[in-house]
Amino acid sequence: MDEDTHDTRLFAAFERHDEFVAAQNILLAVDLFAEPSREEQDAEYECSLKLALIFGEYQEQSYLLDPYLESLVSPVAGCLRKYAIACVNSPGAQSSRTRVQRLADLLHNYIKFRGYKTITRFFPHEVADLSIALDFIRLPSGPVSQVSQWGLRYAVLLWLSLICRIPFDLQQFDDVTRPGETANAIEVVGKDRLNMAGLEREGAATLLSHFYARKDTRQRSASFVEWSITVFRSSDILLSIGALQVLCEEVKFGSSEQLQAFTQQFSEITDTLEQNATLGSNTLVRKYRTKLLSRVALRLMPPKVSRPRLTFRNLEGETSDETVQEGIDEDTEIPEEVDTILESLFKALQDKDTVVRWSAAKGIARLSERLPSDFCSQVLETILGLFEIHSVAGASVYDTPAIAEATWHGACLASAEMARRGLVQAALLQCLLGWLSKALYFDIRKGAHSIGSNVRDAAAYVIWALARAQDPKSFSPYAHELAQWLVCVALFDREIHIRRAASAAFQEHVGRMGLFPHGINVLRKSDFYTVSVRRNAFTVAAPQVAEHLEYRSSLIDHLISITLRHWDVAMRELGAQALRRICELDLETLGLECASKLARSLRSVDVADVHGALVGLTGISEAYRVQGSENSAINRQKIFAFIAIVPESVVLASRNGLVLAATCDLIASSLIPSEVELQEKSLVPHWRNIVDQALRHRNSAVQQAAAAVMTTMSSLTDCSSDEFRQGPQPLQQTLGYTLGVLDYNAHPHAFPEGVKCLLDSVNPNSPTRMSSIEARRNCFQAFPKIIANILPRLTEYLDAEHMCGVINVLDSGLDDYTMDERGDVGSWVRMACIQGLTSIFETLFRVSGSVPEFRNYLPAERYHTVIARILRQGVERLDNVRQIAGECLLRLFRTPLPGVPHREEWRIKGSELIMKLFLNDASDAVTGWSVGEWLFPKAVELLRVREYRQPLLIGLILSVGTRTGSTHRPASSSLVSFAQGLPLSPGESNYSLVELCDDLIECTQGRTTSNAVVVPVLQMFNMLLEADVLSRLSEADDGLLKLEKLLHIATRNVSRLKNVQRVQESMKIAVNLLSVPSVAKSSSERILDFLSHPYPKIRTTTAEYLYTFIQSRELDWEADEAVEELLLETDWSSESMEVEVKASAARVSDLLSSAITEQ
Repeated sequence: MDEDTHDTRLFAAFERHDEFVAAQNILLAVDLFAEPSREEQDAEYECSLKLALIFGEYQEQSYLLDPYLESLVSPVAGCLRKYAIACVNSPGAQSSRTRVQRLADLLHNYIKFRGYKTITRFFPHEVADLSIALDFIRLPSGPVSQVSQWGLRYAVLLWLSLICRIPFDLQQFDDVTRPGETANAIEVVGKDRLNMAGLEREGAATLLSHFYARKDTRQRSASFVEWSITVFRSSDILLSIGALQVLCEEVKFGSSEQLQAFTQQFSEITDTLEQNATLGSNTLVRKYRTKLLSRVALRLMPPKVSRPRLTFRNLEGETSDETVQEGIDEDTEIPEEVDTILESLFKALQDKDTVVRWSAAKGIARLSERLPSDFCSQVLETILGLFEIHSVAGASVYDTPAIAEATWHGACLASAEMARRGLVQAALLQCLLGWLSKALYFDIRKGAHSIGSNVRDAAAYVIWALARAQDPKSFSPYAHELAQWLVCVALFDREIHIRRAASAAFQEHVGRMGLFPHGINVLRKSDFYTVSVRRNAFTVAAPQVAEHLEYRSSLIDHLISITLRHWDVAMRELGAQALRRICELDLETLGLECASKLARSLRSVDVADVHGALVGLTGISEAYRVQGSENSAINRQKIFAFIAIVPESVVLASRNGLVLAATCDLIASSLIPSEVELQEKSLVPHWRNIVDQALRHRNSAVQQAAAAVMTTMSSLTDCSSDEFRQGPQPLQQTLGYTLGVLDYNAHPHAFPEGVKCLLDSVNPNSPTRMSSIEARRNCFQAFPKIIANILPRLTEYLDAEHMCGVINVLDSGLDDYTMDERGDVGSWVRMACIQGLTSIFETLFRVSGSVPEFRNYLPAERYHTVIARILRQGVERLDNVRQIAGECLLRLFRTPLPGVPHREEWRIKGSELIMKLFLNDASDAVTGWSVGEWLFPKAVELLRVREYRQPLLIGLILSVGTRTGSTHRPASSSLVSFAQGLPLSPGESNYSLVELCDDLIECTQGRTTSNAVVVPVLQMFNMLLEADVLSRLSEADDGLLKLEKLLHIATRNVSRLKNVQRVQESMKIAVNLLSVPSVAKSSSERILDFLSHPYPKIRTTTAEYLYTFIQSRELDWEADEAVEELLLETDWSSESMEVEVKASAARVSDLLSSAITEQ
């Protein structure tokens, strides 16, 4: 599947600054101690949402806000300070939780957007703020103590951490009688929040690390370290993670003397963490342990002795490098602890989690910067030795065990970090590149997926880093080969991020070293955006790059040895297309050469290898066929002969559908007349048996491949046969595929037989009609293919009568609603017929000028009938059918009218209305007909088009009756809204409420036994009655007649109906008509039929609905209280009190009739 790429808009400045400030000022101006009203709440929520959206919009270019950060953040932080002062001064004051939370969320968004180190610089940081922040966070019942205010606690902790960095004496805040009180309070605040998950722990760790780095609290570090050891021994994971974070930050910010005093304790801590199975199983614990080890080692070493070398090219193309080095003391004494720590870091490089491996890689590289060059070389050799752990001499990377993924990834990350810092010496470069050449192709299948994408990504990162800090002279011997590796990965890797990474590495080398052949041209053809879409990289970029001979052979070898053997079928198929296009650059030289190489894979026991070779050979054979040169037939025959290499048992194995389909495709592209004539003496004697078995295969892909062979054969020999209709179901399914693609020009006598066969296969009245829904669908799909096949000689092959017969058959397929255990499988036929009719209409319109008596081929009246029926499918209940119907209708709408006299007769009725509804703006082109909320409000307006009204209304009614909410709700509401806007009687308007009721009632005529139609019609009338739309119907001349007819339809033979839903909808009609004075009395008399219905459920539902109706509706008559008492007190569900129930029902009916008569 090709990856979708979305171009993110790039900004040059913070364009929404004024809008952002206005929204922020609204939030800052509110009173945090007052609860907002509903209107204020909505306005503040909109502002908060707008700010969050702007943050998200600029997240990738957060630096654009840097010039404005102080003016933006300072007011927010100042508002927090004022609020904290107010809370401290008035501890009992109640504040608005939502407003305070929005303020905290705004600060958190800033921190998330730009990082806490940048944002906290704009927090208030005066000495006096310490007591404010400390007292605020310690309020026992203050807002900070609320569980939901985690963002507020995080912000205050960061505020405290900033204040702790100010060099002042904490004792000035202490009571004289209680020295150290302030320091104790800060320490308690931090420690109490170390065991909290999430950002609060991060804030607490930052606070404590800055706190212990102060000179006046440095002596407390020892007690914290000891406390941390007890925590680690207790196996409390959350608290252990927090303590480790503090220690890591403390080692980073603390003094060297302080660190050296705790070296023994840090060693004990790391040993404890390693030995504790509970803590050792946690990823974050292992990550922070690794970080702690690397930082301890860094502080034990002297300061950095060198900085990385940067390689660059000037505008003239000359390459130079810049190295900044200080005096390196090669005799520097390395503490013993560093050796031990390095050993632990090498072990961490093989950890199962990426974050641990990356932390170890950065630690090793940073430490190596401070080591003498010999020691640094040993470190790199150790890293390269990790590649060998799971490698076997002479084996390829694909034979590497899956467990090697973590080790290789860690080694690549460490190598990249070393390379970034210019620590890869020329002597080790060849060895490193040798391993990278394997890491770039590290792709090991594991079950239904593969592993190794992170290894390939990291390998590209190493090569990118080498370009930035490596000497071009030492790199030049390997440049050509490296360029080929990177191009192959950038074009042919399965994952988008790896193709991009390889392209970026190639670009870095081209820009900094200039050693790659045709670097600029190749980069232009395979840049970051070009390789983002996999299909484009394979079929467009790869052939363009292959134009350069330096890369062609490596691309071909990669496709043959890797891509066409890939575990993913889509990759093999794309690889075959890429190989074909590359071979077309020099087909005479490359064609048979590549085919011979592919033929070796046909002997493989791996089905993937065989399939890849077959699709590759198919591509080359197809290229020869398109070329059409003198030698093309001979070369195709040679490729055809390769089929014999694959054992027939492998091709016909039950689970090798892919191989069978690929073999058929190869036969179709390489079959020549001589092979057909040779029969059993053919180079592949069993090829006919392969095709025969493929025709009987259950897989549709195999059937289509077999049909492609029949297409080729039909141009060479007569393929007509009755076996398809008489054969098993899979063979019948193949019939449609085959008859649609046969070459009828070579054998004209087969055309009428083929058309008759298809007609008989789908005609409901035919004795040979196929029972398989898949077979019928395929036959319907064959009709437009046949028409397109004979188009140049259409009138010669097909007269007007038979063309109308084809259209009639396709039209009849729109009524296929076959259901089975898979659901509405008839929709497959309906979609095929919609697409088939559309294709035939487009074809006929296009050639209308050359078709005499075009009106007989496609009568205008028949055309509009079909349009109406397609429109019905466009508003029915299934989303996918609606989508297909909508697309096809719009295609026909855009199709030019036929070039015949009176062409306007074929113009779709209501064209202006359709244009206004569906093609008015750009969003209409994007939104699909499958979206009910978008479609139905527009579709109901088409009821104004008289020619399409009845089928459209039936489709809408069926959508109203569906149980799918996403279809039922918009269809129902749209019809009700449409009816409310209609005039009562026909007049100047082209549609009225009376006509709508007439049409709805007409839908039930002749379908009274079809619940699928009657129930939705009753539901529609109920919705109209409940919305009070039909109350004005009695004012029309024949409105009363319509209402009486509706009541008759709803209550006729109601006691005999078995469908509960239909009876319930009929009952609701009778009850709702009580609100219409002209038919209220008749309705009250029919209520008796429902209250005394044989089904207890109907009686109970009627009583409940009638009681609710009387209570909730304003009626022209007033019901007697006895009615309500009877409805509530009668046990309507009782089966043993039949007499009492009938008496109560009669009594209710009489009381209602009396009340209506008296009004």
